[in-house]
Amino acid sequence: MEPQLEDRTPNKMGPSQGCINLVTSKEELVEKVFPNIQTNYKNHDWLSERVILAAENKDVYELNNIIQSNIHSEAVTFKSVDTVEEADEAVNDPTELLNSFDLPGIPTHVRHSKFGLPIIMLRNINQPKLCKAVKKIINNVAEATILTGPCKGEDVLIARIPTIPTDMPFQLKRL
Repeated sequence: MEPQLEDRTPNKMGPSQGCINLVTSKEELVEKVFPNIQTNYKNHDWLSERVILAAENKDVYELNNIIQSNIHSEAVTFKSVDTVEEADEAVNDPTELLNSFDLPGIPTHVRHSKFGLPIIMLRNINQPKLCKAVKKIINNVAEATILTGPCKGEDVLIARIPTIPTDMPFQLKRL
């Protein structure tokens, strides 16, 4: 039996009060939260008013794949650079093993996205500038437009960000 998902979209009483509509699939949830996404995804105001929160990475990846399948835009693939901090550990942990780790709070080794879709930063590098839409990729740097907040509309460059999980027996560093 598939778990029921909640759709908390604003009702007629105003945006501060939400109503709960149960949906039976992730596809239906995406359609309710992002209606006509194939025509609306370039509208930054429309995008900034919608979000689906998921507790587990596997659900986030599945929802992202459903959303991206509805967008006709150029796709881009990002791959991390995984290393260990201790040189001695590099012999014990080949790159292929490091690439296979899927840890909470850390992006997977391979990420797929499409230009124009929003991204959310996992680290508070510059708090007023968290939600962005990717415009292009330039030599390991993403150019993006800020969608919300006081810097809305500003273009920014996002470099690769090192992440180091704390719950591993060795120090994995993922860029």
